This record gives sequence, C-alpha cells and structure tokens, in this order.
Amino acid sequence: MGQISQGWGAGPSADYETLERRFRGIFNDIRAGAIERERHRVLPRQEVRALAQVGFTALRVPKEYGGSGITLPELFNLLIELGSADSNVEQSLRAHLGFVETVLNTDNLSWREAWLRRIAAGELVGPGRGETDNRQGTLGTRLFQRDGKWFVSGSKFYSTGLMYADWADVGVTSEDGKPYAVTLRTDSSGVELVDDWNGFGQRLTSSGTTHYRDVEVDPSNIRPDEDRVPYYQAFYQSLHLANIAGIGRAVADETAAAVRDRKRSFSSGNAPLVRHDPQILEIVGRLRAAAYGAGAIVLQNAQALERVWQASRSGDAERTEQARAIADLEIAQSQSLVIELILDSSTRLFDALGATSTLPHLGLDRFWRNVRTLATHNPRIYKDRIAGDFAVNDTPAPNQWKIGVAEPQTAAQAQAA
Repeated sequence: MGQISQGWGAGPSADYETLERRFRGIFNDIRAGAIERERHRVLPRQEVRALAQVGFTALRVPKEYGGSGITLPELFNLLIELGSADSNVEQSLRAHLGFVETVLNTDNLSWREAWLRRIAAGELVGPGRGETDNRQGTLGTRLFQRDGKWFVSGSKFYSTGLMYADWADVGVTSEDGKPYAVTLRTDSSGVELVDDWNGFGQRLTSSGTTHYRDVEVDPSNIRPDEDRVPYYQAFYQSLHLANIAGIGRAVADETAAAVRDRKRSFSSGNAPLVRHDPQILEIVGRLRAAAYGAGAIVLQNAQALERVWQASRSGDAERTEQARAIADLEIAQSQSLVIELILDSSTRLFDALGATSTLPHLGLDRFWRNVRTLATHNPRIYKDRIAGDFAVNDTPAPNQWKIGVAEPQTAAQAQAA
C-alpha cells in the first residue's frame, strides 16, 4: 500500500509514490527485524549497507553522477517512512546525509565531483565532530604535520553511525588554530571505534567514542571548515524531527495491530472484543492523528529547507540568508509540537492495551526511549524562546550554534547579562 491509501496523505511530489516503491521492500525487511535487534543489541550493519546498495544514501546525488537527484521534501518524506521502520537505522545515516549536503554545496568542484561519485557508488561517511570536553566553538582534536606528512590525533564522542561507514568526516584544529575538516578511512591505522554508547534510547546507532591516534591523512582530504551549508543547522534538526514523526507512525501502526489481535477485555469495557470498544478506538485514532500532524509539519519544514537550497544555488547571498533565517525559525517553532505529540503518543499507547503490553518481547517501550533521546539533542526550550523572540521583537533565528564548555564570564559580563 502506498502512503495515500494508508491515510498519511499525499507525498511531496507527483512522482513520490513511484520513488517510494523502490524502497518499500527494504523498509519492510528493516521493520521486521527491529524488535529483535533492539532486544539482543544487534547493530544494524547489514540494514545500513543494504540501503546504500539500493541507492538510498545517494538519493540527493545528481543523476549525472549516478544518484537520484531528488528534492529535500522527497528525501524527508522517505526518512519519515524509514524512521517508522527502525529509528536506529535512520539515525545512523544522519551524518552521512548531512555530508552529502556539504558536498552538494561546496565551491570546490573537483572535491565535489570526487565525493559525489564515491557516494553514488555506495560509500558511507560518518561523523567526527562531537567532543565531551571542548570549549564552545573549538575542537580539541588536532591536525599537525610531521616529517612532511599530515596526521590527526584526538577523541570524539557521539560518533553516530560511524561503525557502519567507510569514512569519517572529522572536525579538527590545526597548529595555527584554524578549523579544518578531514575525511579519512575508518579502517586507517590509528582509528579505534568503541561501541560504548549506553544511553537508554537509540541504542543501536554506534553513537559512542572514536579515538584517532596519529592517523595519517591525505592532504587532498583536508579542507577549511569555516563555510557551512546555509541550511546546516535546520537540516540536522529536521532529521531528528523526521525520525520522531516516523516513530509516531510506528506507534500508531503497532498499537492498532495489538488492539486488533487482542482477545482479553475488561468487564468494565464497552465491548466483548477490544477492537470494537469505542474508547480504545478513540485512543488509536489520537495516535494516528498525532503521527499525521507530525509528518505534515516535517514536510512543511522540508519545503523551507528546499527554499534555502534553491536560493543558495542562485548565488544571491541576501536571499539565501533570508531563507535560512526563516527555515531555522520554522524548525524552531515546530520542534516543541512534534516532540510533544509523539512523546505523548509513546506513553498513551499503553492505555489501549493491557499489562502484557509492557513485556520486553513486544518492544513497545523503545518508542518512548527513542523519542526522549532524540528530543534531547537540540533543547526545545531554546527553540520556543527563539520563536517567541521573533514574534515579539522581530529577532531573526540565530545561525550555527555551538556546544561545549563556556568560557568563564568576567564580573562585568555577568552584571551586564
């Protein structure tokens, strides 16, 4: 069944149903094994690789390079569907998808062409940005020269999806204090991937530690890290929201299936079979409504991202910045609602079922754990403030926020604040 016949509404383009059919089978395969992987901590290496083999990880690559050349709204609609199959798999591709946008937006045409062809061939790129003890706006991982060769040393955390990737895109600081990005093979000598992510949600995303110990890098894979994709911040946050919207669909679908199959009912209920109890049907209906609303919001956000992409291609810097600020605003004012809808759904689903719904083999607890974990990455309280500041004071949404240990304030700065 296509998206329309399932009641989730039309896709973002006339060709979307045809596009979605390409991946329906693999999405179903990923969904079929999601609970077992969660229960037994089986990392989804094969599932991620299978997506790369069928071209999912090259969807935004232009057709002339071997990709599909789809729009951002089409990509995000597919990501909602993938998130409904297994949010761990989608989260594992987040850094790769962001790297693809970096490649598409670069002015370095030879670097762009080389990477577009690699991505079209199925090569995957993982992250090397997050650190746990860095100062805001700086990175402790170092790029240095020795005997005429370039090396990287340091440690990263939140290495989401890196265990499934061929390359790491590592943020570094050079000896002159400038920021650079380095792409290096994950099987390079001196790279150690540690599966030590032990958060209660998104358990299978390999989001743990990576050590880089004097890893030699090719000079052609070193680039300045000062210019970012104009929709960088909005894109990465929208990936989380698409995943959460996908979880919302899974909540609605799995709850409906459990209600349909349930034989036991309470004497205080409204029907001999739970599937005919109007109060239970109301709960299931609310779960679907929440998933529908979350998905619609994410697709609206994706349209805003597409406007920034199109503006950036025109070369009009002012138009691009205006579109960027509006996209960041739209995602900011969407965040609380999408998160609240699906956090509520992932709790409310248990009201439609009995105590047996808490048994581990059903895996229904994974929805709340995963939504709650995804929701912590970009605190929504700040997004509400940004939306409110725009509404009241016409303050544009800020660009490219950083995380890390803040520099200590002087007494004068603290008093001024």
